[in-house]
Amino acid sequence: MFEGFNRAQIDTPGARINLRHGGSGPPLLLLHGNPLTHVMWHKIAPRLAEDFTVVATDLRGYGDSSKPEGGADHGGYSFRAMGRDQAEVMEALGFREYRVCGHDRGARVAHRMALDYPQRVSKVAFLDIVPTHHLLNNIKKAWAVDSYHWFFMAQPYDYPEQMLIAYGLERYIRRKLDKKGVGMSGFTEEALAEYIRCCTPENIHAVCEDYRAAVSIDLTHDEADLQRKLDFPVLVLWGERSHVNRSYKPIEAWLERASDVRGRMLPCGHYPAEQAPDETYAELYAFFRDEPGR
Repeated sequence: MFEGFNRAQIDTPGARINLRHGGSGPPLLLLHGNPLTHVMWHKIAPRLAEDFTVVATDLRGYGDSSKPEGGADHGGYSFRAMGRDQAEVMEALGFREYRVCGHDRGARVAHRMALDYPQRVSKVAFLDIVPTHHLLNNIKKAWAVDSYHWFFMAQPYDYPEQMLIAYGLERYIRRKLDKKGVGMSGFTEEALAEYIRCCTPENIHAVCEDYRAAVSIDLTHDEADLQRKLDFPVLVLWGERSHVNRSYKPIEAWLERASDVRGRMLPCGHYPAEQAPDETYAELYAFFRDEPGR
């Protein structure tokens, strides 16, 4: 799925990060969402690698990256901790400044990286999310129903873990990806097999820690930065049939957190890179090809 890419694992102070990298040109870091891995980029990463040095990683707790403990405050799975991993990976690969694109959980990590590493992140693209603080303080009924897992998986250890394991992890993955109004469209059998392979009890625990952090320590970090706006270009893409579009106005939400926001709706659900790869590639290429404007 990633012809011409190299595989690697890089140790950071907090985790061992699995990744693929390839291509040439300005460095571009791609971060996946839940319940996915770096494989979610397989339809567009090779095309982007024609013009960029593409680095596609598994976040800590996901895929073939290590799954450290979250700690009493779940800080081990905060977006800050996951972002630190990614900054360490890019530095190990020799990149001090780079562009970042994230989807879902990976987009939330990308937002935290943009805040924590403003001299390294030069441009950022967010796929199918609104800012975490805005989302949790403007909950709509439709979003709550569509995204019940945010609060289910955030329940104390180990209630959600055991419930999901008892339900069956392959069954869970298929159910999780089968979104309202879109079904399983866009997922190849090869990619789906990877998502199922990587959905282990250890991964489920890590994901629950990720969601526990989101409603606790991540909100604390966000509240400390509410007066800060990203001062470099931001691209926002979202699916016409996604839960985000049903409940939020993405551009307006991101203008609360960034000064230069552009983007548009794509003909897909929650997974643009797999359900609308041509449109997603075209938008990312056009956005990232220009020199960063600082």
